[in-house]
Amino acid sequence: QLSEDVERVSENPTEEREGEMEVHEDSSSVILPDGELGTATPSLRFSKTCLKNVFSVILLFIYLLLMAVAVFLVYQTISDFREKLKHPVMSVTYKEVSFYDAPGIAFYPGKARLLSCKHHYYDHIPPLINPGQPGDIECTTQRINYTDPFTNQTMKYALVVQGPRDVKKRELVFLQFHLNETDQDFSAIDYLLFSSFQEFVSSSEKAKFMKDCESSYSSWKFSGGFRTWVKMSLVKTKEEDGSETVEFKQETSVVNYIDQRTEPRSDQLFFVVFEWKDPFIQTVQDIITANPWNMIALLCGIFLALFKAADFAKLSVKWMIKIRRRHLKRTRQVTNHIS
Repeated sequence: QLSEDVERVSENPTEEREGEMEVHEDSSSVILPDGELGTATPSLRFSKTCLKNVFSVILLFIYLLLMAVAVFLVYQTISDFREKLKHPVMSVTYKEVSFYDAPGIAFYPGKARLLSCKHHYYDHIPPLINPGQPGDIECTTQRINYTDPFTNQTMKYALVVQGPRDVKKRELVFLQFHLNETDQDFSAIDYLLFSSFQEFVSSSEKAKFMKDCESSYSSWKFSGGFRTWVKMSLVKTKEEDGSETVEFKQETSVVNYIDQRTEPRSDQLFFVVFEWKDPFIQTVQDIITANPWNMIALLCGIFLALFKAADFAKLSVKWMIKIRRRHLKRTRQVTNHIS
């Protein structure tokens, strides 16, 4: 049998070599895919890792930018709050009323004399029957003498008249004064307005009350030979300490009085009308528009965003370091396997 085997091998040496080549080819065909996987798979993994790293860096820069914007917003919010505290805003509100507290009208007639005083309604003033002659005095009046608050030497005489109240019926007060002679080239009567005639009546020291009013309120004039309309509006101002001050704003219009008396006279007649401009009381106060609770809520939101951004940035950095270490580890493993 051995001789037969030797003879068969010696007869077919090419077939044996071909079989050996086929074995080598099979082995090479098995080894080559491993080599291809060893070279292709790490490059694909490296490209994915690179993209992830680039994307992480971009996200990190975006969150750093957001953090910078948040810090700027914190600074701007605090600056605006401090600026609003220094510069309060004036708030104006209007309150509609049916009746005003009757104001006081203080006249300083000097040598002039009050001829008539009446309350009329709906802006209807009947024509004068006997101009220049004493008429009905239907107004509540009081006379008061007091020293000048600015000089403390000169005595002043004031005639205080109760002003209109009913704004719905357009109540007005019509007064007529007469001046027989004057030492000046121009004849006029001074007057001032104060907020409450009832306070003046109930005051125990009326002289002191009038001195305080003259020190606090402005005075105006109306001239002789004219009919002067005075339309009043009330303004209340609330101070920072909680106190409230009252002042009047007025609009005046002057109409020439045509003296129809038969005989020419050298005396002067004064006509003045007081009425309310509108039923709205104007209230003025300074308010601070900066709300501390709103600012606190905004700052809490901004700081929360900062902490979240910082936490995300920290996790992103850790993740990038982890991915880098894993990539280096795989690279070493592949190198060791190849070697």
